[in-house]
Amino acid sequence: MVKKSESNTSTRIFKQAEALIPTPWGDFNMIAFSENEEDWMPHLALVHKDVDPAQPVMVRLHSECITGDLFGSKRCDCGEQLAEALSLAAENGGVVLYLRQEGRGIGIINKLKAYQLQDKGLNTIDANIHLGLEVDARQYDIGVQMLEALDIKKIHLLTNNPDKIDAFDHSEVKVLSRVPLIIKPQKENLGYLKTKQDEMGHLFKL
Repeated sequence: MVKKSESNTSTRIFKQAEALIPTPWGDFNMIAFSENEEDWMPHLALVHKDVDPAQPVMVRLHSECITGDLFGSKRCDCGEQLAEALSLAAENGGVVLYLRQEGRGIGIINKLKAYQLQDKGLNTIDANIHLGLEVDARQYDIGVQMLEALDIKKIHLLTNNPDKIDAFDHSEVKVLSRVPLIIKPQKENLGYLKTKQDEMGHLFKL
């Protein structure tokens, strides 16, 4: 099983702005977090209007995927995961953290280069390695900081990724349970999902 980098970011982020955003799933308060208010790509917290920080909160850490989230790409399950997470957050008074870590932290340009290599037969892991990139460069302590700023201390974590659970090991935010986020595979993303299951240790069975 491939493990992600053990490095952690030392970046400190802060609340910069917030506003109520009505969505198809319900009303969320969107809060922008970054080092400074001039950041054009801040991390975002979508906090449902019924969130009670004094109680355990359902939380999803979702890393940006412009191809899936915005354009509905079938090469991954990210867009469907985001929609399901927002639906569950609205149903349960939860929070979705939208982390600007495109392509598992390699950015959209490198992600498209990796897709080209995948079209030639490499899987998602080998394509990153071929480009001299980390298999997974995401830093989940950013999400921990955001939850701490929201005064959320106990969570039910909506994830299939064990690295996200591990990110809370030494934080003040306690993971009370893991809630699976299972999306039905499609023919275009079945190989991608099998790689995540078999080589990255994601917690689902295809």
